[in-house]
Amino acid sequence: MSDFTLSDLEEIVADRAKASPDESWTAKLVGQGQQRAAKKLGEEAVETVIAAIGGEKSELVAESADLLYHLMVVLNIAGIPLHDVMNELARRTGQSGLQEKANRKS
Repeated sequence: MSDFTLSDLEEIVADRAKASPDESWTAKLVGQGQQRAAKKLGEEAVETVIAAIGGEKSELVAESADLLYHLMVVLNIAGIPLHDVMNELARRTGQSGLQEKANRKS
């Protein structure tokens, strides 16, 4: 499964979002709207931080997977394709992180 990518996950989320909420957790979450999906993303982010602090690698891997999945759901609901996020990351790699942060508008 080493060839699995975030683009693959994006496609799976998009496909499952169209399924019946009775058959798909993704469809159920999408049906509950952006506020609920964003709340789940936040919960997973906190759980990922806790796992990182705890130092258990397998727990951090599992929580990171949950975090990425819920991010893909939030992006799907918002109609933001993954390539937009990747393009933004690529744009930022042209400068140092410190310079990029200094150039952000408040």
